[in-house]
Amino acid sequence: MAAAWDLSPLYAAPDDSRIDADLAAAAREGEAFAAHHRGRVAILDAAALAEAIAGYEDVLERGRRPAFYAHLLFAADTRSEVARRLVDRTREAHVALANTLTFFELELKAIPDGAFAALAADPALAGRRHWLDVVRRRRPYTLSEPEERIVNQKNLTGRGALVQLFDELSGSLRFRIDDRELSGEEVLSLLFEPDRARRERAYTVFLETHATFGIVWANVFNALMNDHRIECELRHLPDPVLPTHLDNEVRPETVDAMMAATERHYEVAREYFRLKARLLGLEKLKNTDLYAPLGDAAARVPFDEARALVLDGFAAFSPTFAELARDFFERGWIDAEVRPGKRLGAFCAASSPRANPWVLLSYTETPRDVATLAHELGHGIHDRLASRQRLLDFSPPLTLAETASVFAEMTLTRVLLDREPRREVRRALLCAKIEDTIATVFRQNVLTRFEMAAHARRRDAPLTADELGELWWGENAKLYGDAVEMIPAYRWGWAYIPHFIHSRFYCYAYVFGELLVLALYQRYREQGPAFVPRYLELLAGGASVAPDAALARMGFDIDDAAFWERGFAVVRDLLAELRATLD
Repeated sequence: MAAAWDLSPLYAAPDDSRIDADLAAAAREGEAFAAHHRGRVAILDAAALAEAIAGYEDVLERGRRPAFYAHLLFAADTRSEVARRLVDRTREAHVALANTLTFFELELKAIPDGAFAALAADPALAGRRHWLDVVRRRRPYTLSEPEERIVNQKNLTGRGALVQLFDELSGSLRFRIDDRELSGEEVLSLLFEPDRARRERAYTVFLETHATFGIVWANVFNALMNDHRIECELRHLPDPVLPTHLDNEVRPETVDAMMAATERHYEVAREYFRLKARLLGLEKLKNTDLYAPLGDAAARVPFDEARALVLDGFAAFSPTFAELARDFFERGWIDAEVRPGKRLGAFCAASSPRANPWVLLSYTETPRDVATLAHELGHGIHDRLASRQRLLDFSPPLTLAETASVFAEMTLTRVLLDREPRREVRRALLCAKIEDTIATVFRQNVLTRFEMAAHARRRDAPLTADELGELWWGENAKLYGDAVEMIPAYRWGWAYIPHFIHSRFYCYAYVFGELLVLALYQRYREQGPAFVPRYLELLAGGASVAPDAALARMGFDIDDAAFWERGFAVVRDLLAELRATLD
């Protein structure tokens, strides 16, 4: 049975006195750091700057812990007033600390180029050079300290409040299906049911329920887009996606090439959709048929069985993978229960290299949930391998953040395929993997294009829910073409996507991660066990090396257009393997 997590390693309870103690200590340490370093950063030598950066990390780490705990509590139960109040209180304290420390990076950015280059080249800062480069890259788009503090402060009642509203409302929704009241995750799990009419009915109810709050979703999305537009103008950012590119340490041209390559291969997805229709005995798929099982009964995988499958798959690749993942089950680091009020979706979150990560999902016993479990545990493994890094070099940019998670899914699938002799079961496994790949590459590309189009249109005026629906419909139609019919209620498909609200333009990282992993996995198939140590070293690097440099060590050039073709070649191979089961 799926379990809830145990957050006591962080704090015993929301009223734990250590929360206030940590908030107060972080505030004191932040003030002391500012008193010692404000106005002096430019005159520090390399050794003194290295020491100052270490002190900066220590204050940040202590300050993050209470807000991180509150975030986990709230995600597990968005209806909890206690969790909501703790989120508000710790978020305010976190912003106050950020404002106290804002001067440090600003003074680093203000150092003249020549002096900064000489300083960063000093051996005493060898381990900090990449972080310093990341800080300097944002220099042209930095505001004054008072302005930066205002931006931080207004986000409490602006962006942060809107995100919380979205989470609370979406987490509170219940859906009546066949005289049963279900959570969002339970409804979406019905898309894996064999009854075609039930699948369509369930998804229609899910979307139409969201439609009843269309004014709220549209206003939240519009307000967040406008907030971002205003901030981009203040910072003289020429493109709303550029801040995400800067965070991801990737050139805009690289992302453009990747997305264009994905769109050139939309026909590969449509080829699969037509094949799936044939397997289901349908003339044409609806988008509620994409995950339909091939047999008469939907496969159910109990949580204990999923645990065994995932750990066995990881162990076949690397004992280290399995050992690091096993701790999540044995130490209560996973919340997989299906509960009212729980945040929709799944995540793995880590606040520090000195603490364990935490995984949240709602496990409904579908095969897709097994893949989600493997995916989130892949993130957890990545975080644990990167724990040898310091805080500022710990969390990889989004371009590398999906590397272990998607690889974990691929590892699980390949192990299951390699040991399965039955043609029908192999066929179902291949369909599931291809569907996951389509969802991670092609669908996430659609989501990114929709988000880009919405931000571009929002520059002129707020978008109505109908206009957002038209944009959504149009971008999805480019993928589905004449191979898939979209149900009418799907015009509301944009309304429940948390990435649009939580992490602007996040979705292209999934495309990047999946195509990268397919290329990496092909290299693993070619090299065998010799590949594993180099791959683990890639993950252990965390954010200490730029993505292009880290991947160059693996023999990949992400600025070479041919790089992306490697991933699509693997998708074609999976399709060929699927066709072979039909002969």
